[in-house]
Amino acid sequence: MDNKNERKRRQGFTMVELMAVLIILGLLAAVVAQSFMGHTDKARVVTTKASLKTLHNAVVQFKFDTGRYPSEEEGLWELLEEPTDVTGWNLGGYLETTEIPPDAWGREFVYFLNPESGKPFVIISFGADGEEGGEGYDADLYSTDAN
Repeated sequence: MDNKNERKRRQGFTMVELMAVLIILGLLAAVVAQSFMGHTDKARVVTTKASLKTLHNAVVQFKFDTGRYPSEEEGLWELLEEPTDVTGWNLGGYLETTEIPPDAWGREFVYFLNPESGKPFVIISFGADGEEGGEGYDADLYSTDAN
């Protein structure tokens, strides 16, 4: 009978054992999540740089075909919708999509003609924080740097 009671008592885990397992699992999950988040941010930067390069090249092609850059007022939409004041516009537009893609954080790119850099135009993503300036993943990304 003593053997039977001993077996009954050892069939489950104690509360201390369960808490130890939960703490270990929580620590492992935190380490994995932190590692994953770093790769996600890096992937967003790479994706945004690729989009900037695509948009930059589309604007250059627009200039070759029409003789001018898209206006600041209409901006990148002129890559999709033919302006009334140009000839030579590429039928079907300059992008493979029907919308201007957002940056990897879901925000619109900003387009400027004749920026301070002396380049004819620039397309900007304001990075992870969506604000001008910043460092690391919050840093601004420029189309003139993506080429």
